[in-house]
Formats: sequence, C-alpha cells, structure tokens
Amino acid sequence: MIISSPLDFREAARRRLPPFLFHYLDGGAGFETTLRNNLSDLTAVSLRQRVMTGVADVAMEAEFFGRRSSLPIILGPVGIGGMYARRGEVQAADAARSRGIPFCLSTVSLCGFDEVKTSSGVAPWLQLYVIKDRGFMRDLLDHAREGGAGALLFTVDMPVPGIRYRDKHSGMSGPNASLRRVLQSFAHPRWAWDVGVRGRPHVLGNLAPVIGKGGGMKDYMGWLAANFDPSIAWKDLEWVRERWPGPLILKGILEPEDARAAAALGANGIVVSNHGGRQLDGARSSASALPDIADAVSDQLTILTDSGVRSGLDVIRLLALGAKGVLLGRAWVYALAARGRVGIEELLDLFEHEMRVAMTLSGVARIDQIDSSMIVR
Repeated sequence: MIISSPLDFREAARRRLPPFLFHYLDGGAGFETTLRNNLSDLTAVSLRQRVMTGVADVAMEAEFFGRRSSLPIILGPVGIGGMYARRGEVQAADAARSRGIPFCLSTVSLCGFDEVKTSSGVAPWLQLYVIKDRGFMRDLLDHAREGGAGALLFTVDMPVPGIRYRDKHSGMSGPNASLRRVLQSFAHPRWAWDVGVRGRPHVLGNLAPVIGKGGGMKDYMGWLAANFDPSIAWKDLEWVRERWPGPLILKGILEPEDARAAAALGANGIVVSNHGGRQLDGARSSASALPDIADAVSDQLTILTDSGVRSGLDVIRLLALGAKGVLLGRAWVYALAARGRVGIEELLDLFEHEMRVAMTLSGVARIDQIDSSMIVR
C-alpha cells in the first residue's frame, strides 16, 4: 500500500501481522477509555497560527542529558519488538542511529542489550521494570552500566499488568492461546517466514539468565504476570539510584506530587505517561497531565512524555504543553511491522516534515522556543 502519512503504517501493520500481535500492540487496558483519551485530548490541543514571522530556517535539534539528538524524539521501549519484524529491536536501533536520535530497549525485548549494541554500534538506553528478583535487576543494571547505556528508564507504573480484554479475544492470552497463535501465523505466511522462521531465536534476550535460553513467546505472558512486584515503593528508587550513576528517568508519572518525589530522590528526568493506556483504564491522558507537572518540576527535571503520539504535529503539541522530548511507542512499531528499518526511517522523515511545517506556521524557528504561548487557551 502507499504510505503518505504516519497513520498509514498502522493499516499496513494490521494487514501484515497475525491478529494476536497486532492487537497486543494496538490495544489498551479495560474498555480502552484512556487509550482513546490519549488520542482525543492530544488532537484537541489547538496551536496559534502566526503570519509574517520571517521563519526561513527551522532548527530541529534537541539535547537529552548532555547528548545531542537531531530531533526531540526518542524511540521508546516496546516489549517483544522482535516479533514485529525480523530482529526488530536491532532494526529499530539501526534506524535511530542513522537519524541521530536515542533508542531505548525494553527489558522484555527479543534482542538483548549486547546484540543491539553490537549491531548498531551504539549502546541503547535501557528500560527496567521493578521485579521480584532484585538480583536479576542488579545484574542487568551492572551489565547496562558497563556496556555504556546512555540512560536508564525505570518504569514505575506497572506493579501489576493491566487488564487487557483485547488480548484474550485475539489469542495473545486466554483459552487455547498457543494453538490460536499458530493458526494465525499460518494465515500470514509473509510474516511467518520473515519473523517466525528467519527471525529466530524467539528468546527474550535480557531475561535469558532468569528464564533460560529456551524461554520465548510461550513464557512471555506468564513471566510478566508472575514477576512484577506490587510492593514497589519509593525506597526502590533509592536502591536503583545508588547502583546507577548515569541519567535516571522515571517512566509512568501522571501526578505532580509523584513528580516532586522523583526529583527529591535524585531522578534526572521523568516520562509523563499512562503506559499508552495499557494500565489503569480511566487514568488521565498524558496531554491533560503534562501542564500541571511541568509547572511543578520543569526547573528540576527533564520532562519527557509519551502516549497518543501519532504525528509530528502531536510532538509539537506536547512540547508546547511542557515536554522537552517525546517518546514514540506504537508509532514506530507500526512502521517496523510494515516495512522494517526503512519504515521507521520513513516515519521519522514524515514526523520531521510535519514538525517543520507546524513550526513555520506557528512562527517558531527552534525547538527551545516552543512553549505554552503557542497554545490557544
């Protein structure tokens, strides 16, 4: 199909992927109210159009924790990315390197930290969950630190997995899930050959020390349910801060008091996020939560955000609401599933063009000039 906008990648991914994978990526928690609000609240943000402002050259560069990025965009962590295209996390890291932006690897990626670093030549950022096995957390932290990971995203909004009704309908979980996934794979032969056969091993690379080298998709859902730790508390951040000397970013903040607590305990940044609407259905959208958090801690923390981002215009909206950078999640995985590394590069080209047009029409020449004055109140 012809790709003319970022939204086209979603439809291309839907056609290519077995339903259990597409809906796992596309769906949200419960009745998906927060998932919908992420989109609607963000697109409802109106920008002031300015004229005769003399914006001939637009500078798109940003800086994250002392390192330059060609765009105020990060490819955010997405679990089992390697199931959406052959060695998918490697392809994503390569695309990010080629465009000069950061890539963050999920704890539950198929491709492990070393594979991604070796292939792309750049150590990724690492996302870490709080799990019951603190020894595994310690070892993964130490390995990432020694491997030169640029930052640590510590996810704090997943003490238990959210309720995902869509997964039970699609075959990702529920009765006869394994059989349903196999049958769906046969019905999508291009994906089955490229990923199911040529994309082996289907092993959760970072988790091999705890679930074994044979652990793959069949162990994924069970491991998630059994190993997240609902006893997570602010003392766990103290433990991580002691072991991690680099940039520490808390992912999953929606309230100003939690943002203040993160700053007080030594975090360098936060991600204002509701996990893409995949955790507490009915939680605030990122777009609605962001301004209050920016007012509270923008002078203390680097504020990043995600959830509901589908276009370059959405990136500009979130920057105007108070973020310094935006993580892409579903958007880059749709593109990966549709066209691999090339798809992600095409997506970033589209995002950059949309951002450049929006900045020009808003009378803004540099990323650091984007602020709340651009928003129609």
